[in-house]
Amino acid sequence: MLRIMPVTPPLVDTAQHLASHFILHLARALHSFGYPAHRLESVLGEVSARLGVEAQFFTTPTSIFAGFGPQDAQRTHLLRVEPGETNLGHLSRLDEIMTDVVDGRITASEGSVRIGKLLAEPPRWTRWQTLVAFVLSSGAVSCFFGVTVFEAFVACGLGLVTGLCALAATSRPALAPVLEPLTASIVSTLAFAIAGITGSGNAYQTSLAGLIVLLPGLMFTIGLTELSTRHLASGTARLSGALVTFLGLGFGVALGVKAGGLLAAAAQANDLTWLVSTPRVPAWTVWGAMILAPLCFAVLLRAERRDVGWIILAGVAAYLTSRFAGQSLGEELAAFLGALVVGAGSNLLARWQRTTAMVTQVPGLLLLVPGSIGFRSVTSLLGNETITGIDTAFQLALVGISLAAGLLAGNVVTGISRPRFPEGEPGQLA
Repeated sequence: MLRIMPVTPPLVDTAQHLASHFILHLARALHSFGYPAHRLESVLGEVSARLGVEAQFFTTPTSIFAGFGPQDAQRTHLLRVEPGETNLGHLSRLDEIMTDVVDGRITASEGSVRIGKLLAEPPRWTRWQTLVAFVLSSGAVSCFFGVTVFEAFVACGLGLVTGLCALAATSRPALAPVLEPLTASIVSTLAFAIAGITGSGNAYQTSLAGLIVLLPGLMFTIGLTELSTRHLASGTARLSGALVTFLGLGFGVALGVKAGGLLAAAAQANDLTWLVSTPRVPAWTVWGAMILAPLCFAVLLRAERRDVGWIILAGVAAYLTSRFAGQSLGEELAAFLGALVVGAGSNLLARWQRTTAMVTQVPGLLLLVPGSIGFRSVTSLLGNETITGIDTAFQLALVGISLAAGLLAGNVVTGISRPRFPEGEPGQLA
């Protein structure tokens, strides 16, 4: 009679096991809070090397593969992850934990405990602060469009609607898959209804300002950057996600245009055209919006309060560079120079403070990313303006590639290709 003997798993060194446990916790947390694939794989590889762990990593927007040990006796782990919202504060704190472990100030097991405590912390900014940030960011963006004072207030109100929908989606996960089309339909319905009643011709600008936080321009740019660094699976998946989000927003706007027109026709008895006679926002408001927009992004991206000043500085630098360069060099080269300034400056600041460059890089890029161009392209295609839509989509691709090239050039200029952690004694494993 054949007797099947139980298979005894190979003994695992306790120190190596604790180190790999910390690395897996770190990988999941960094991925959840917005690390792109090309940075994530590089950082995890350097942390593993400094801890004396032989490891290989492969990441996509929905999964992480981690293999520990020699090639012929490797233990492989699969982490199923969901793309989370960028949380700059947690990324900064995770970078501190990672540095402490690598430098040997704390052990790998203590690092895992600190990551768990960080994930259990309550939100850094309250719900009402987040709503105010939605409102003010929409108002700031409307100032860039040069709308009237009344339309700027309308944009603020639409930003409030977007904020309420976004907060509802966080407490009701069932709403998350339809957040973009649902919010776009509500916001554009209100925008076009108000425009129809008052006779305003800027319904598109006010709806765009109200939806600005939901536009996936940053996701599109990161996807192009990942493709440029040969992370093909992650880059393709991220670009596909951005395209689906653009289509969802465009579908919602198409519904909103029809519904808003019907509401405006039903309310024609009320003459409110006098509201359109309000003057345009003064020119100086653009300078205020240049400071206000990064401040709002800091709240929406959950940055630490200590980093708010640097985030505003990065946003101002990005806007001024792209604005003055765009007047003489064109939109594509202006985007390249803006991304170069933000990328290089963020890398230098991160090296000085020994933190992650994403703290200032992401908010700075939000003033450069071509989200509004992609939004305009999709709405043109849905409105049967095929030539305009294709031409705008091509412009979107050019600006996105320019931003990705600027970020990579910033890495080269500042020597970011060098190891993230300087050579030294390895950290403590146990």
